Formats: sequence, structure tokens, C-alpha cells
Amino acid sequence: MKNIILRTATAYLIPLLLLFSVFLLLRGHYHPGGGFVGGLVASIAFVLHGFAFKMQNTLRLMKFHPSKFIPVGLAVSIISSILPMFFKKPVMTGLWLNKPLPILGNVGTSLFFDIGVYLVVIGVTLNILFTISDSGQQ
Repeated sequence: MKNIILRTATAYLIPLLLLFSVFLLLRGHYHPGGGFVGGLVASIAFVLHGFAFKMQNTLRLMKFHPSKFIPVGLAVSIISSILPMFFKKPVMTGLWLNKPLPILGNVGTSLFFDIGVYLVVIGVTLNILFTISDSGQQ
């Protein structure tokens, strides 16, 4: 697509969408939001780039194929889920640092679980969409 308005708007919207997705991710372990919704918003940013600049350029922009995010996200989520077992607590019990970190606030295993979900959602969503776009071009 050679639409100058879409390309110009995309250049401004992608950083805003990615920043908003990180906001949703970080807000999620205190309030509604989190890894799933943040991952969908981040995926939308890359899909928008794909519409404006073609999917091959978006894949080049990402540096890693979206399918690589899936096992990393699953590993982070699983590790954060079973980590409480080593402290003699039930699986998926929230463990928290004693002192809040400056920007992030209280950091615990629920944040890392959300980060894992965030990566899995980005990986699955973009993998499906890129596969569909590849099959449509053949």
C-alpha cells in the first residue's frame, strides 16, 4: 500500500501503541489489564506497520521472528508459576520483593507471569497474522 497518510500516521502511532502496551502490562498486576491485553496492543502496532510498509519490512524491523517469543514467554510464565514451590508455598502464589522499585513499584512473580503472557500473545498473534499474509501472497 502506498498511502502517505497511513505511513505518516504509523510512524507516530507505533511508539505510542508500544508505550501504551507496556503501560497495560505494568498496570496489570495491580488493576485490570496485564500481559494479554498489553500483548494484543503491541501486536496491533506491528500489524499496523505491516499494513503500511509490508509484512516483510515488519519482520525485518522486529529482528526476531515472532515464533521465538512463544517459548521464551512460556518459560518465563512457567518459572514464575513454580518458583513459590521452592519456598514451600503453593504453585502460582505471589512472591514479592521487600522494597518497591522506583518506577515499577512492588515487583513480584505476578509481574513476570504477565511478562511471559505478554510475549506469548505477541508471538502467537503475529505468527498467525504473518503466516496468513504469506499464504495470501503465493
